[in-house]
Amino acid sequence: MNYVEKRAYGRISVHLEVTFYCRDKIHEGTALNLSEKGMFIGTKEMCFPFESTMDVMIPYKEDVLLVPVRLRRIEMSPDSQDGIGVELFDASGDYSQFVLSHRTAR
Repeated sequence: MNYVEKRAYGRISVHLEVTFYCRDKIHEGTALNLSEKGMFIGTKEMCFPFESTMDVMIPYKEDVLLVPVRLRRIEMSPDSQDGIGVELFDASGDYSQFVLSHRTAR
């Protein structure tokens, strides 16, 4: 039996510079895809405990969107982008509008 996991929310390819605060330190990365419930952030900084919580800061309009997330996966591979998959705790209306603006821009 073949099992193919389907995501509840489709991913949108992006290239957005973000910063995130975890373990008393600010880190930098690039959001490479996002959805209503999470995002993948390309980063070389990979020393986070699994299920860490952090705040991702995304430039949006003339402000910064602060998005609280939980680390869900770490990808380290010589063949692809290193990074972290994060899941939102609770998508705010601003974050939902942010995702919608990228979805409709396609």
